[in-house]
Amino acid sequence: MRLICPKCRKHDILKAQCQTAGDRVAALILVSPFKCQVCGHRFLALRWGREYRKGVLDRRAHRRIPVRLHLCFSGGRVNGQGIVEDISLGGCLVETGIPVREKDIFYLQLSIDEKKAPIEVPAIVRSIRPGKVGFEFMKSAKDNKRLIEFLHAQGAA
Repeated sequence: MRLICPKCRKHDILKAQCQTAGDRVAALILVSPFKCQVCGHRFLALRWGREYRKGVLDRRAHRRIPVRLHLCFSGGRVNGQGIVEDISLGGCLVETGIPVREKDIFYLQLSIDEKKAPIEVPAIVRSIRPGKVGFEFMKSAKDNKRLIEFLHAQGAA
């Protein structure tokens, strides 16, 4: 039997890390914490006899999918381009040489299909490494139907 989210009724569930003493006690009787990749709902469920994706969530709330997508971004006085290396419902990692600062807010344009307009989503800079920028999508981006459809097609959401 497949495990489903009690909130949104979707099947895209990952086992989550135990965060409380109650989680650890429940784990003794094969009850584990799970997190829905679609709506983010966290819940406890019996894991014995259930189908769910193996692999514990790390600090990230969503599973990353490797991609190679062209991206344009703009915010304040900064405009740039880059290549999206991986993407999830929570954000993306972009290869770019454009200098940005953490907590800067940008509008991203993700080119997923040459025949359609890019997906536009607001995002905030969460991490910076040499040549790479980690963007976290803002709440309104997580409600973007085209983005969700794309991620579903890639197996991420």
